[in-house]
Amino acid sequence: MNIDLLAAFETPPPMLDFIWPGFLAGTVGALIAPGATGKSYWALEAAMGVACSVAGGDVLDLCPSKAGKVLYIAGEDPAPALIRRVHAIGQHLDQPARKSIADELTLSTVMGEPFNVMETSRYRALIEQALGYRLIVLDTLSRIHQLDENSNSDMSQLISRLEQVAATTGASVLFLHHVSKGSAREGLADQQQAARGASSLIDNARWCGYVAGMTEEESKRLTERPYDRVPIGTKRRFTFVRFGVSKQNYDPTDLERWYCRQSGGVLMPVSLTDADTSKNGRRLRDEA
Repeated sequence: MNIDLLAAFETPPPMLDFIWPGFLAGTVGALIAPGATGKSYWALEAAMGVACSVAGGDVLDLCPSKAGKVLYIAGEDPAPALIRRVHAIGQHLDQPARKSIADELTLSTVMGEPFNVMETSRYRALIEQALGYRLIVLDTLSRIHQLDENSNSDMSQLISRLEQVAATTGASVLFLHHVSKGSAREGLADQQQAARGASSLIDNARWCGYVAGMTEEESKRLTERPYDRVPIGTKRRFTFVRFGVSKQNYDPTDLERWYCRQSGGVLMPVSLTDADTSKNGRRLRDEA
C-alpha cells in the first residue's frame, strides 16, 4: 500500500484504534513474565474485558476502547484448569457481564495437540477461525511454533507470520512469553529486553507489557493501608504483582498498576502508596 503523501500533509489523520491504551488494533504485542507470576490470569481477564460489551467486565481496569470478539488459545493448560480460572473470575462479574463475555470470547485449549502457526494448514485454519475478531491471545509463544527462539532470523519470521494473521483477520495478536532466567533472577522482568530468546521478538512487536512480582524492597516501601501506613512486608509480598508497559510505539499512556491476588488467583486492582517508614519502623520490622 502506497501512502498518498500530499493527502497526508493536507488532511487530518484518522484516529488510531487501540485495543487498550497503547496496544494498537491490527498489530502484534507481547506480555512477558516469569513463570507462575500471573500472566495467564492477566491475559484471560484482559480478554474478558475486551469481549464484554456491558459495564462490569473490565476486571483489570484496562479501559478497552470498544468491545469485540476475542479468541484465546491456551497451549499450556488443560480444560479443567481453564474452567477453574473462568469460575474464579466469574465471582467478580455480574450476570450481564458473564453473558456478554460468554457470547464474544472463545476459549480453546490445544495442550497436547500439534499447533504450529508456521505450517500453512494451521495458519489458514487460524485465519478462518479468527476472521472478524478484535483480539487473538496465544498462550504461550513456545507452544505455537517449532523454530529456534534464540535465532533473530527465526523469531523475525515468527513475528512476521503473526503480523500476517493480524493483517488478514483485522485482529490484534497478543502472545505470552517467559522472561529469561537471568532477568528473572535479577528482578528485571520489567525491562524491554527481559524476554527469553532472540531480541527480535520484542524489537518487532509493537507493544510489550509485563507482569512482575513485588520485590522485597517494594514490600518494605509500599502499603495498602493509607490510614496507618503499615508496609506490606516480605511475608505478604507474593500476593501482589505489578503490571506495566516496557514498549509501546503509538501511545505514551502510562498503564503501570498493582494487582492483588484474590481467591483462586484472580488479579484485582489495588491502590498502593508509600509507607511512612520513619513513623512505622517498628511495624515494618514486625511485618518483615
